[in-house]
This record gives sequence, C-alpha cells and structure tokens, in this order.
Amino acid sequence: MIRKTRIQDADRASEIIEDARAYFASVNNPQWQDGRPNRETILQDIEKGIGYVLEENGSVIGTAALIKGPDPDYAYIEGQWLNDEPYYVIHRIAVDSRCKGRSRAAEFLEYTAALAKSAGMRNIRIDTHEVNSSMRRFLAKNGFTECGTVYIRGSEPRIAFQKIL
Repeated sequence: MIRKTRIQDADRASEIIEDARAYFASVNNPQWQDGRPNRETILQDIEKGIGYVLEENGSVIGTAALIKGPDPDYAYIEGQWLNDEPYYVIHRIAVDSRCKGRSRAAEFLEYTAALAKSAGMRNIRIDTHEVNSSMRRFLAKNGFTECGTVYIRGSEPRIAFQKIL
C-alpha cells in the first residue's frame, strides 16, 4: 500500500534513504553521497504534501517524492523529452534493501501513473545518476525512455527518463 508520508514515518524513511546511500557508496555510485536527501528533506516533502511511503504488513519499506510538474530542474535538457505535455515526477525513490528483487519499487511507478492519469496527465519523468546502472535497467524494464541529461540544482548531472502512459 502506498500512502502519504506522515511525521512518524520520517525516521524510517530516513533509514531507507541511508541504506540506499550506503549501497551506492559500496558500488562506487556518487549519487546521494553529499548527504542529501536526508531527514530534513523528508520532512520538507511531508510539509509540501509530496512525500509517499510504501507499506508492507504495516511497516514502511519504501519512500519517494511524487510531484506534479513542471519541475524547474527539467526545464533544460541536453537531449529531448518525448513531448512537452504535463507530467508527474518521481524523486528520491528508495526501497528497503531487504526487498530488492521483489518489484516493490515498481509499485511507486504504478501509483505515480495513477496520480498522473487522475490529474489528466499521460507522462512521468524521473532521473538518476549516470553510473546508477541498476536504476537505469529498472526504468528501461518499466517502459521509460532515456531522453538526455538534466542538471539538478546542487548536484551532478543526471540521466533523464520519460514514460508516456
């Protein structure tokens, strides 16, 4: 089940982010190694109403920010988006490492697709670090098209993806 993140979820969501950060470091992926996202980011997402968690048997096992575009970081792309229509964005997606290989992260994609469709949109955008090969494979497997490079404020360049629903 996916639902909005609550204040009492912040610590658990932070643990999941830290777990992902440690994994990235272990495979020499510089993504998230600057300390962001962090608990403060999660609290900001809660305040903005864009934080979501994935639950299994009453326990939080995943976290993500699901945002109705436009996203200012996606205004400029080296490459080309599939279209210029309205879209939803997925940021800061992470799932408990004990759930890897069980397609749990795909539930966030499906949920975002439902949010987009209910808002009359037919597009989802997402980005990842160029060396995050597992995320790139995951996105390709789930119907996303690599569109180019975007520059996220305060971060290294990211590979941008889009899916038309």
